Amino acid sequence: MSALAWLSVAVFLGAYALIATERIHRVAAALGGAGIMLLIHASNAEAAFFSKESGVDWNVIFLLLGMMVIVGVLKQTGIFEYLAIWAAKRARGRPYRLMVLLVVITAIASALLDNVTTVLLIAPVTFLVCERLALPVVPYLIAQVIASNIGGAATLVGDPPNIIIASRGGLSFNDFLIHMAPMVIVLLAVFIGLCRILFRKSFVYDAERAADIMQLDEREAIADRRLLWQSLAVLALVMAAFVLHPVLHYEPSVVAILGAGILVAATKVTTEQAIAEVEWPTLVFFMGLFVMVGALVETGVIGEVSRLAVEATAGQLGLTTMVLLWASAGLSAIVDNIPYVATMSPIVAELVQASGGNEQAQVLWWALAFGADLGGNATAVGAAANVVVIGIAARNRTPISFWEFTKYGLIVTFITVALVTPYLWLRYL
Repeated sequence: MSALAWLSVAVFLGAYALIATERIHRVAAALGGAGIMLLIHASNAEAAFFSKESGVDWNVIFLLLGMMVIVGVLKQTGIFEYLAIWAAKRARGRPYRLMVLLVVITAIASALLDNVTTVLLIAPVTFLVCERLALPVVPYLIAQVIASNIGGAATLVGDPPNIIIASRGGLSFNDFLIHMAPMVIVLLAVFIGLCRILFRKSFVYDAERAADIMQLDEREAIADRRLLWQSLAVLALVMAAFVLHPVLHYEPSVVAILGAGILVAATKVTTEQAIAEVEWPTLVFFMGLFVMVGALVETGVIGEVSRLAVEATAGQLGLTTMVLLWASAGLSAIVDNIPYVATMSPIVAELVQASGGNEQAQVLWWALAFGADLGGNATAVGAAANVVVIGIAARNRTPISFWEFTKYGLIVTFITVALVTPYLWLRYL
C-alpha cells in the first residue's frame, strides 16, 4: 500500500481509539477524523459526498431522518406508553419474561422492516416499561439492538447490507427467506437463552411495582386517537413500501421521507414537534464515519485487506467461504457493515463467477451476509442500529459506553458466527 494508505489507516485507528475510549465525544472524533482524511487528500469532496462506493450513504441518512420524524409524531399519540403497559402486563412484571417478549418482537419486526426503523420504534417503549418496573434500561436496549441485527439478517429488507448483497448477487426476497431465515430462527433461540446468562444481574423482580402495572389500563394512555390512526396509516404504507421495494423500486430513504412529509403535512403536529425527536448527533456521526471509511476505500485499504483474505484461501470454495464469513464478521465489527459490504460485494461477485456461478457457489453470498450482519453486533459502531440506540440512550441520560456494549456484543457475535459455520458447511459444502 502507498504511504497515503498507511496514513489514512493511522487516522482511522486514531479516531476509532478516541471513539472506543470516549476521550472526546464520538461525534467530534468522527468529524475530526473525516476532516483529517480530507485534509491529507485520502478523500475529496467528490468522493466523500457524491461517490456511491466511498461517499456518505445518503440513503441511510435520509432513511434515519424520515423514520425519526415519523417516530416523533407517533410519540405525541401516547402509543408508546400503551405498548409499554401492554408488554409489562403480558410479562406479568417478570424481568426475564419482559426481555424475551421485547427481543422476539424486535427480531420479528426487524425482519419485516429494517433494523434501524425497528429500534427507533421499540426503544421508546423500552424506556417507559423499564421505568415502570424500576429496571435498568441499558441491558434491555443492548438485548434489543442485538436481536434487531439477528432478526434483520433473515430477509432482504431487514438489514441494509442485505439490500446491497441482493442487488449485486441478483438475489430475491425469497432467496433470503430460504437460505437465511431458518438459521436466524435458531440463532434467535440461542440468543434468548444467552440473555438469561448475560444479563442475569439485571433481573430484579419488584412485586409491588408488578402489581401496580397489572392494575393499569393501557387504553387510557392514548392521548390522541385521531392522530394515532393517521400515524399508523402512514406507517403501514411506509412498511408496505419497504417490503415491496423489489416491485416498486423506491429506495427506503425516499419512502421514509415521503411518509414523514405526508404525516407532518396532514396532521396538526407542528414541524417543531415532529423534528424534536430527530437524533442529529447520530446522523452527523454517521456522516463522519462514512467519510472516514470512504477514505479507506479510496486509498485501497479495505479492498487490499479483503483481497489478501481471499487469496489466502487459494481458490478453495470451502476455505474461501469460512474465511469470508469470519473476516466479514471481524471487519464489520470495526467499520460499519454497510460500507464494508459495499466494498466487498464486487469482489464476492467475481469469486462466485470464478467458482462456476452455480447454486453451490452462492454460498459465498450467504457467508458475506451472515458475517456482516452478525459481525455488526460485536461493537458499538458495527451496525447502524447500534449507533442509533446509543444515541437515543444518551439523549435520555442513560449513556451506553463503547465497552459496555462491546463486552456483550463480542460474546454474542462469536457464538452466533460459530453456529453459522457448520450450517454453511453442511448445507452447501
